[in-house]
Amino acid sequence: MNQSIKDLMLSKSLFLNGLQCYKSLYLHKYHPELKDEISETQNALFQSGKEVGILAQKMFPGGVEIPYEGLTYSEQIKRTASEIDKGATTIYEATFSYDEVFAKIDILHKGKKGWELYEVKSATDVKDVYLNDIAVQFYVVNGSDLPVSCVSLVHINKNYVRKGDIEVKKLFTTKDVTDETMGKQGFIMEEINKQKEMLKGNMPKIDIGDYCSNPYVCNFKGYCWQHIPANSIFSLKGVGVDKFELYKHGIMHLRDVPKGLLSRHQRIQLEGALEKKNVFNQDKVKKFLDSLWYPLYFLDFETTYMNPIPMFEGTKPYQEVPFQYSLHYLENENAELRHREYLAPAGIDPRKKLIEKLLNEIPDDACVLVYNKSFEAIILKSLKGWFPEWSNKIVKIIMNIRDLMEPFKKKDIYYWQFNGSYSIKNILPVLVPELSYEGMEISDSEMPASAYFQMWESKDSAETEHIRKALLEYCKLDTLAMVRIVEKLKELLG
Repeated sequence: MNQSIKDLMLSKSLFLNGLQCYKSLYLHKYHPELKDEISETQNALFQSGKEVGILAQKMFPGGVEIPYEGLTYSEQIKRTASEIDKGATTIYEATFSYDEVFAKIDILHKGKKGWELYEVKSATDVKDVYLNDIAVQFYVVNGSDLPVSCVSLVHINKNYVRKGDIEVKKLFTTKDVTDETMGKQGFIMEEINKQKEMLKGNMPKIDIGDYCSNPYVCNFKGYCWQHIPANSIFSLKGVGVDKFELYKHGIMHLRDVPKGLLSRHQRIQLEGALEKKNVFNQDKVKKFLDSLWYPLYFLDFETTYMNPIPMFEGTKPYQEVPFQYSLHYLENENAELRHREYLAPAGIDPRKKLIEKLLNEIPDDACVLVYNKSFEAIILKSLKGWFPEWSNKIVKIIMNIRDLMEPFKKKDIYYWQFNGSYSIKNILPVLVPELSYEGMEISDSEMPASAYFQMWESKDSAETEHIRKALLEYCKLDTLAMVRIVEKLKELLG
């Protein structure tokens, strides 16, 4: 295979792909068309990472940026060298190349003792993979004859609470990792040589393994896993079984798994998949339904992404903020089903109006049914912290919460079509086939937060109204789904 120097050039990100898996690096380099489709969540993470990087630049204001778009690699490198020659002391996205490796530096700053490298991460701690990331940057910059005196990782301070405008120096924590970086240089050089040598040959014959998802989910997982059947060992939910160990021993299909290795829940899933066997524990399902009372309120929240940059006063990094709820309710067993809802207008802090309206709509003595109690309880506890004047009423709601997920999670009721899952998205079409999320504009749990931020950014009133209707329709179905599932459980009990 004949290749040019350009073909063999690595970037920092490609190098990190290679550390995770050589096959992934090879595919990134030569077959990028085989990548999986990027999900809403991945897009959101990428966007929030960019925002964090831009915000961190304010720690060193007045710098010069080397743009990525519109310039070739060579032009970015030349522009960086030119800015250094002109006396720039802070450069954002400074660009270097050495030993056929290309790297962009988040922040390059000239301090009292010389040039300093800063790598910005949106995480709240320092991880090993980040050290490899900044170590390869140092290797490239140092090899380009720019002496570096200090190497640091900049990450989010998880204890920061927003008070007024974002205080950049409080939001971020800076950790000096110069010693760790220097200690990795021999490893980095050796690994670069191995990766370049690998790229001269054919695609590496590497089977699937836990590195397909660790430390990051590989972009080529769909391609490399296409030989895995639907009812495979990897479809088993829960822990306790080393699935890759079974795979290494030639066990791929559920039918070949020794049942003695499985938990009760996993055996139920296996028997369901192989024998189309269902489980319905009448006593336990009845006990759960008997724990409910009237008035009965079905509640569901939608929240913002776990954003590293707190959006509102009093919030912390990665703290979810509710902007919407749906509330179906029954005053008594024979009452007409009624519905209430709230969706905050774009551009405002949604919390006060939301909790004020919700507390006016849920009576103190109501049973509040949710799907996944831990999530709704966390949101309500956050609201209690933000609005202590309503603490007693919020605590009553939390105490009165019952979790519809419970009988499904415990496998007191299990249909083989659930495929081991107890997600309401899997359960609803099986138990209540006339209701479905399919075909809806917003159809899964990743989409509402993205749609909400789209409302914030939109200048088109028609588009904003269109998104509002889609959000209201989705959240309303979440609580209606709970209503119909409870009806189905009662029907099954006869």
